[in-house]
This record gives sequence, structure tokens and C-alpha cells, in this order.
Amino acid sequence: MKNVKQQTIDWAILHYDTWQLYIAKTEKGLCYVGSPGQSHEELKSWIQKRFPMASLVENENALTPYLKELQEYFEGSRQTFSLPVDVTGTPFQQEIWAALNQIPYGKTCSYSDIAQIIQRPAAVRAVGTAIGANPVLITVPCHRVIGKNGAITGYRGGTEMKQYLLQLEAQHREDE
Repeated sequence: MKNVKQQTIDWAILHYDTWQLYIAKTEKGLCYVGSPGQSHEELKSWIQKRFPMASLVENENALTPYLKELQEYFEGSRQTFSLPVDVTGTPFQQEIWAALNQIPYGKTCSYSDIAQIIQRPAAVRAVGTAIGANPVLITVPCHRVIGKNGAITGYRGGTEMKQYLLQLEAQHREDE
């Protein structure tokens, strides 16, 4: 039997205001940004589903550059993220997540706008499902997608977090 190197997933907690967000990375990049109020068990469960052979290790040092960029985002001094992400999904999910990265800081799109961008105007519900499967909140900006009528719609991090992120971006966009 070949000697197979076990993958390690490093994790840490980002503390911001009253929120604690679990974040995790593989050797390739950020693979997970959790939501406020999430437990360590939820992180473990998510990792086990996607990386069944991996060991999960608390390692704040390994995540320091990611923690720094997220902190800068929350402080309003960062509008884009420069560090690599390691997100796997279906080709359709990958296409949606790439489209999310095209939405400028401080701007919003509707689910139907995203469906139009990928040239599948009838795929609005599938777009919503793919957005909901985004494992890296904030860094792949799914919070910038709202209902066609402007309503704050579902978000894995909760609608309160989504509203907060949109207000944060609107405030700092005005500061420019």
C-alpha cells in the first residue's frame, strides 16, 4: 500500500464585534468561512463531508493572513480579497461563484441578474441553491445577491449578517 499523506485542514476563529466566525484552510487556500453562532461541531461536520480523510487542526498562525484580510474588510479598509481560496463544487456552482466575484464592493445584484450573467435566465432557483452552497462567506460575496424587489433574502450567515455586510459596504463605499 502506498504511503498516503493525510491532508490537514487548519482552522481558527475570527472574532469581530459579538461574532465568532470559524474559518478553515487547506494547503491550497481558504475553504470555509462560517456564520455567527455556529458551533465547532458544525465546522467538523462540514469538513468531514468534503474532506473525509483530513484532520482538523486549530492553527491560528496558518490562518493569520486570512484573519487579517477579513478584519480589514470589517474595518472598511479592504474591498477585495487577495489570498487563494480552495472551493470545490459542481461546474454550475463554480460558474455561479465566479459570477459572485464580479459583483463590485458596495453593489448588489438579484438572483435573476446572476442567471442572466451566466446566460441561463430560467435558472434562477438553481442560482439561489448554488449561492447557498458557497462555503466561503464574505470572501466570495454571496451577501451581495438580493431579491429582485430589493428584499434581503436568505443567507447562510443569517439575514441579520447579510444586512450588516451590505450596510458596511454601502457606508465604506460612500467614504471613497
